Amino acid sequence: MGLYLRMAVESMRRKGPGFTLVELLLAIVILGILLTIAISSYEDYIERSRVARAMSDIRVIELAIERFFIDKSNYPESLDELAGQIPAVDPWENPYQYLNIATTKGKGQVRKDHNLVPLNSDYDLYSLGKDGASLPPLTAKASRDDVVRANNGRFIGLASKY
Repeated sequence: MGLYLRMAVESMRRKGPGFTLVELLLAIVILGILLTIAISSYEDYIERSRVARAMSDIRVIELAIERFFIDKSNYPESLDELAGQIPAVDPWENPYQYLNIATTKGKGQVRKDHNLVPLNSDYDLYSLGKDGASLPPLTAKASRDDVVRANNGRFIGLASKY
């Protein structure tokens, strides 16, 4: 038994301190998994912060529209009438969308909920969201990531949560 133990100790001495290839590969795999989780969490955080910024911008635009209404007794025809007072683009670099419902001919462009009932009775204001695409009903796949103003301003948030 002593000879066997002595050979094992000598084998370890010759190898010296260090890592085997299997240990290094295992460390790289673990590091890769942790990095994937961290990147995913960071991307989710960035997206949530963009949605929060879009909600805040919509609130600012809504206040500017209300000031315009108080001064002129009607809603603006487009956001261009408020240029300089409001953010021009959303966090995804798309222009904010506005539709004065009172002057719109037909209701095809008006945003609608899952029952196809218009979201607002005064005006529609929304961001196209991450994908930069949208359709009037919120149930459409292209509209699920939009940040919308609904119930005449009582709700501002993701279309998927309305």
